[in-house]
Amino acid sequence: MTTTSFKCTTLIEFAKMVWQVVNPSPFKPAKAMLAAAVLALLLTGCGVEGNRFEVEGHFLKINRGEFYVYSTNGLIDGIDTIKLEAGRFVYEIPCEREGTLVMVFPNFSEQPIFAQPGKSVKMEGDASHLKELTVKGTKDNKLMNQFREAIANVSPPQAAKTAALFAADNPASPVAAYLVRRYFITTPTPNYKEAARLLKLLLAEQPKNGELNRMQSLISVLAKTSVGASLPPFQARSTKGEKVSEQLCNKAPVAVFSVWSTTNMQSMELQRMLNQKVRSSKGKLKVVGLCIDPIQRECKDILERDSISWPNICDGAMFEGNVAKKLGVYSVPFNILLKNGKIVAKDLDANQLKERLDKLL
Repeated sequence: MTTTSFKCTTLIEFAKMVWQVVNPSPFKPAKAMLAAAVLALLLTGCGVEGNRFEVEGHFLKINRGEFYVYSTNGLIDGIDTIKLEAGRFVYEIPCEREGTLVMVFPNFSEQPIFAQPGKSVKMEGDASHLKELTVKGTKDNKLMNQFREAIANVSPPQAAKTAALFAADNPASPVAAYLVRRYFITTPTPNYKEAARLLKLLLAEQPKNGELNRMQSLISVLAKTSVGASLPPFQARSTKGEKVSEQLCNKAPVAVFSVWSTTNMQSMELQRMLNQKVRSSKGKLKVVGLCIDPIQRECKDILERDSISWPNICDGAMFEGNVAKKLGVYSVPFNILLKNGKIVAKDLDANQLKERLDKLL
């Protein structure tokens, strides 16, 4: 059996032809009813196919631009770029199962989209007030809208408390998984104890959810790199063939373990800042890099171009590499700041890291 897909405009034109053929005169009600039925049947073909998902967006106060989208649970591979034209975009992907997409805007704010096969959603908002975006189309996206409204005017600690309540009240929803990740794991001030408590509630409702089980495993790794701990043991080879281990960081007065990529501008900016700090520190600052590029040659080219001398690991395995897993690396850029062998901060942006280094060096 084959299925033919038509554009809605084509269907409408065809329906008009049917109407004209079967109902040339307004005095034939039976044929008119038949034409109406045919038209209704044809129009049910408009929309998203059962194995696809679509996001349609409309932004005010912006004409052109671009932003990025990735998935927290493998719904898409890597990172996609979405182009905005005349304040609008349409993003459609193959979708055989439910999943979570995360859109990242130029100011690095995030908007999760909860996808379902055969569904479409609409994103609307003002480009100057991205925190007030709404996504309409499914119950999970509606729930996320409610959460965003609830934290619109609260402090970060209160937002985390609200996230915990939302997750506990909706343990079967993918919104809960996103909130646990966003507010208790992948944050500069993680709370692994609270994350573990919430994940236990969620797994009771979704025991076969692979994303939740991976998050649970991630917590045990990340706990080993919490503030006050030393860098966990690891061994690797740098791009120059040198042996690299945690001792390079743990024995230094001040050290930074920096995760970067040649395709991520934030991480490249951070690399340049670290290069300046290393040169002016008179040997006091040590840096070890982990490039998550899949191709080592591209990593080497950037290191040579920017005259970066510290050891960099690039095993081509991206986030699945041995070192990335041992240190709980979950994003790029990512960094761990150490003083006298003890972790003092994690996952700082370039400005935050520069301020901390200014005080330590």
